[in-house]
Amino acid sequence: MKTEKNKIATFFILAFSAFAFTSCSKDDGDDANGGNSHKLVFKAEVSAGSSINQSVYGYDTSLTTVTGLGGLAWTSPEVTAPANARVASFVVNAVGANASSTLKLQVFVDGVLKKESTSTGTALVSQAQYSLR
Repeated sequence: MKTEKNKIATFFILAFSAFAFTSCSKDDGDDANGGNSHKLVFKAEVSAGSSINQSVYGYDTSLTTVTGLGGLAWTSPEVTAPANARVASFVVNAVGANASSTLKLQVFVDGVLKKESTSTGTALVSQAQYSLR
């Protein structure tokens, strides 16, 4: 069990690192979305008997980590991404009750579901990214 937790933690760190270096090029100030900020909400849900552990969510390199979540469902507070934000990112890890357990992630932009991702198994890690431009 400890080895499985180490694998989950390692994968979570690798996935987080990938998000941290996404869109690191210098921003030229262009507002491809007409200069409007975006309201982002991130949702995670696991199947019965499973438990959500950690979440990393946000935009570009402005990410928030939440640990010790527990439970079957979690929703982030609303995040306001500036007009020049490039990508909304969401990573969650959870422990599944059995091999058929699922973890579903959803990314909402301005109240509309834009991205959904699902993983299956006992060591559940899922990620979702949505381009804001």
